[in-house]
Amino acid sequence: MKQDGNLHNPVYPIMIAIAIAHLINDTMQAVIPAMFPILKSDLGLTFTQIGLISFVLNMFASALQPVVGFVSDKKPMPYALPIGMISSFIGIAIIAFTSQYWIIIIAVLFLGFGSAIFHPEGSRVSFMAAGSKRGLAQSIYQVGGNSGQALAPLISAYVFAIFGQRGAAIVLVVAVIGILLLSKIAKWYKKQLEQERMAKKKRVLVSNLPPLTKKQVGIALTLLFTIIFARSFYTTNITSFYVFYLMNHYGVSLQLGQVLIFTFMAFGVIGTFFGGSLSDRIGRKNVILLSVVVPMPFCLALPYVPLWAAVIFLVIIGTLIMISFSVTVVYAQELVPTKIGTMAGLTTGFAFGMGAIGAMVIGVLMDHRGIDFTMMVVSLLPLLLLVAFFLPKDKPASAV
Repeated sequence: MKQDGNLHNPVYPIMIAIAIAHLINDTMQAVIPAMFPILKSDLGLTFTQIGLISFVLNMFASALQPVVGFVSDKKPMPYALPIGMISSFIGIAIIAFTSQYWIIIIAVLFLGFGSAIFHPEGSRVSFMAAGSKRGLAQSIYQVGGNSGQALAPLISAYVFAIFGQRGAAIVLVVAVIGILLLSKIAKWYKKQLEQERMAKKKRVLVSNLPPLTKKQVGIALTLLFTIIFARSFYTTNITSFYVFYLMNHYGVSLQLGQVLIFTFMAFGVIGTFFGGSLSDRIGRKNVILLSVVVPMPFCLALPYVPLWAAVIFLVIIGTLIMISFSVTVVYAQELVPTKIGTMAGLTTGFAFGMGAIGAMVIGVLMDHRGIDFTMMVVSLLPLLLLVAFFLPKDKPASAV
């Protein structure tokens, strides 16, 4: 097998450590959608106001991530990792104890800033620890983040439902652990950079794609961002708003509704984990196609089926639509292999941004056209994922 230009074999302890840090980071981000039912009932917020909170959080993180990635490609910043989590800590501390809508907006800016710093640098650490196991490393890293996001409905059902808004303070304990862990990872990161400088050898990525012109790369990135747009818009609808549909359409309780959302997200974590390693064996494009074709009919039918079928559909959609989550990041990095941080920032940042726009649009639609109509419209979005058929074909990593 042809090896990447990396300086060592896979470093699994670092892979796992950065994944745990990713879990903590995204658990803190997940506090916001977990609070939506509480904020709506306690503060009397509209769906549009809820959507605006999500928009500010994700759009701020979206706009900054590519900037952080671009800067870190030129000058890596190991200790930005704990600094980013300190910013998120401040955001959670504010949001736990305020009843003012505008202060909540300020709090999510701190959270967005922390997320924007963490994701590009965290993805770089994952790449540095990966060796030849890029797909696996990215999957382990993303499983951490998706697991943190999956905790949102459980936090809502079993923390906020009991302690109310101040229950967010519980997350601060976990944040302290994350700050300490990232400080340790930053030391390893800095040491690796020093070794590279001493060896006068830079870590590079060998692409599994055929040679492409700049125009072909541009077209491929446009297709990839279309996929990320549709997937992020759709999953934001499920994770942040589908609970209201469950309560309104099926008459389930808030707690049961949040458990069903957790089911969707938990199976998404499983899909994310297997997606990266599977892409190492069968190719990135094949995994992306798998995540598009198989769940499509279930997405289209979800608003029209009885509750028992909806549960099964959520499992299938969650597993398969998220199987390409880490793969799209690696695919983008292989399209532009000289810009690891920039492409990680662009793909994850774009996902955040599309989730932000999705939350805003869905909130407005729900206020003006109703919950049922909104769910039917959003169910059509996965049709955009079919552009995946036009992506350039890559070789499995084992064949390179």
